[in-house]
Amino acid sequence: MIDLRSDTVTKPTPEMLAAMATAEVGDEQEREDPATNELQCRMAELLGHESALLFPTATMANQAALRVLSRPGSKVVAEERTHVLIYEWGGPAIHSGLVMQGLVAEGGRPTPEQIEGVDEFGPGSVLVLENTHRSSGGRIWPLGEFREAVEAARSRGAAVHLDGARLFNASVAAGIEPSAWGEQTDTVTICFSKGLGCPFGAVLAGPAETIERAWEGKFLFGGALRQSGIAAAAMLHALDHHVGRLADDHARARRLADGIGVDPTTVETNFVPISDEPGLREQLLERGVGVGGLRPGWLRAVTHLDIDDDGIEQAIGGMQEVLSVRV
Repeated sequence: MIDLRSDTVTKPTPEMLAAMATAEVGDEQEREDPATNELQCRMAELLGHESALLFPTATMANQAALRVLSRPGSKVVAEERTHVLIYEWGGPAIHSGLVMQGLVAEGGRPTPEQIEGVDEFGPGSVLVLENTHRSSGGRIWPLGEFREAVEAARSRGAAVHLDGARLFNASVAAGIEPSAWGEQTDTVTICFSKGLGCPFGAVLAGPAETIERAWEGKFLFGGALRQSGIAAAAMLHALDHHVGRLADDHARARRLADGIGVDPTTVETNFVPISDEPGLREQLLERGVGVGGLRPGWLRAVTHLDIDDDGIEQAIGGMQEVLSVRV
């Protein structure tokens, strides 16, 4: 099967597995794991912040950030289908006592006017911005619009968290350093188990005091580790070898879009949105192509590390058979 359900399905490369097997390790909770310490230093610099902290998952990192930045009874505001509102199982309410409010926004990007107009949104509340925006099809926040949204939240006294699970995709596609977005926010999360091809792992970056407080959330949520260098070594390998190649995923996504009649200019990163119809996913699977859900009424085909040019051509062939019959 050509598995285009998500970029989370990638397997570690032999080189990544070798890096994990030979990692020098220590006790993370004692701050003695060399690979973890190196990763955290590098990620803080890459994201334009003072400090960073390794987490097992990006969901846990997001929730730890919200807990540090917020006050119970306040609001977390985001575009209505942002990951923290839809795919984290009510975490903001359960873990931090936050009222969750979604905004309807084109491309996953709330406008300054929408943000400024939110009721009871101020100190203790958090605006979450997602870049790239998953449910809008891997869309990238233009830097100017991103800055305006951050400023709108600041004008209300709210904190800003960037869910940058696929921020490196945005960075490579836009030709802009990830710090250009990251340094504007109070905290930023990066996920390594998507386009970067790691089996698990995420990083939360922010001011040193904020990250020190995030340790509490890491312990509370069960994320404190011991010899975490095995995971950190995979993540360091990904930084060195898997970031630049994201451009290949983006090019293959455009080729796939062109091959199945989707306007390639609507494909900004590694997501190809496909209009859904009853039974479409099952029919594609019968022809050896796996696709995933994007949002109501839409499917997604996601290119990634384990899909090469031949795989894309095979997927186009199988998808054309189904889509041509439906046309």
